[in-house]
Formats: sequence, structure tokens, C-alpha cells
Amino acid sequence: MNGLGAAFSVELLKARRSRIPWGIAAGFSLFPVVGGFFMLILKDPERARQLGLLGAKAQLAAGTADWPTYVALISQACAIGGAMLFAFLFAWLFGREFADRTVRDLVASPTSRSAIVIAKVAVGSVWSLGIIAWALALSLAIGLGIDALVGLPGWSGEVVLRGFAGAAAAAVMTIGLQTFTAFFSGVGRGYLPGLAWAVFAIFLAQILAALGWGAWFPWSVPALVSGMAGPDAEAVSAGGVAIVGVTALLGLAATLLWWQRADQTG
Repeated sequence: MNGLGAAFSVELLKARRSRIPWGIAAGFSLFPVVGGFFMLILKDPERARQLGLLGAKAQLAAGTADWPTYVALISQACAIGGAMLFAFLFAWLFGREFADRTVRDLVASPTSRSAIVIAKVAVGSVWSLGIIAWALALSLAIGLGIDALVGLPGWSGEVVLRGFAGAAAAAVMTIGLQTFTAFFSGVGRGYLPGLAWAVFAIFLAQILAALGWGAWFPWSVPALVSGMAGPDAEAVSAGGVAIVGVTALLGLAATLLWWQRADQTG
């Protein structure tokens, strides 16, 4: 494939120099910070009210201040936030060429269109995986810090590993599904169509999960894997995970096909 390595280097350089990918990383960093903040409040709600951190009439429904609750909160935050933040990253990677009017120069380069698409998907995937790894590492550090500061009961390596593994698995599947965000950002020639698709997919995922079909709808599966739907939610089978993988590949194929055949000179 002509120029794949060069295309990857160029796309990675664009990402490093732009504020958007770094802003998304900063957004993910808020998840463990907020999670740790909630643990401090749950540990001593009365003290939090005295300090003005909690309103007098506030009702806490997050659970108890312990490791299982903290890990579950982080896992769910990554699943919910990842669905939108990763979509924003991929919409930016593919939509910016149209918004900045650089698509004509891009496709006129010696690099093949297929290489350009795969490079963009690769950069988005690598960047997203780096973000989720950073977020989980920061979550562990904050959790250990809170444990040392005020005591966070329920520590178990198995609990933490299982919870973070669920968050990582959900993130990987969510990243894979962003090939459809890439597709709609190309077809719509900008950021907004891709983001609109992401919002619609999340909305539909919530409805189908509530109706009991979430384990078979690709955009519902990551949330179920993360535990966001609760312990009583339907289990995700290997078939459901396979559907996510097939859907991601279909999105990639559709994106490749569109970029190969579309007129990008207008």
C-alpha cells in the first residue's frame, strides 16, 4: 500500500500539533479526578457539607466509598465518556480535511487514498488506546492516594483487575466502532455528520439495551461489558463481541470504499 508509513507519520504529527486530541486526553483525565472526588464525599458526607462541597439537600446514590464502587464508577465513566470523546477524535481526524479545505491537496498527493484512511484510523486507535491506558493508570494512582489518605476499604487485586479489564475491553470495542464515525464524517464532509451519528448510535443503544436486545447491538455491547447496566443486566456472549468486531470491519470497508470512489476535488 503506497505510502502507509509516511501517511501514518503525517497524521500522527497533525494529532500531536493540534489541541483537539490533547483536549480529549484532558477530558478523560477528569474521570478519575471526579471519581476520587466522589469517594472523598461518600467517605464523609457530613464533612463534605460543612466544607460546602455538598449541598444540604443533596442525595447521594453512588454507593459506598470503597474500591468496588470506585472501580465500577471509573469503568462506567470510561464507557460513557469514550463513546463521545473517541467519536469526537475520529470525527476530527476525518472531518478536519473538509473543514480546513485540505482534502483536495491530500488526495492529490502520491499517497494512496487507502493508505490515508488506514493511517487516520491507526492514529485514532493508537491515540485512543494511549488515552485509556493513561486514564486507568491515573485512576489507580488516585485510588491508592485516597486509600492512603482516608482509607478506602475493599481493596482486592482481583476486583481492580476485573474492573479495569472491563473498562479496557469496552474502550477497545468503542474505538473499533468509530470506523462508522469516520465513514459519516467523510460522507457528510465535516465533523458534524460523524458526531450526529455517534449521538444517534448512543441513543439507539440505550433503547435497545432497555428492551433486552443490547447484547446483540454493537453500540450497546461496550456499556454492558463495562458493567454500566448493573449486575442484573444481560450477559454479553462471544457472539455479541464478534458482532462488534464484524461491525468495526464493515465500517472500515465502507470508509475505504467511499474514499476510493468519492469525488474529493469539489
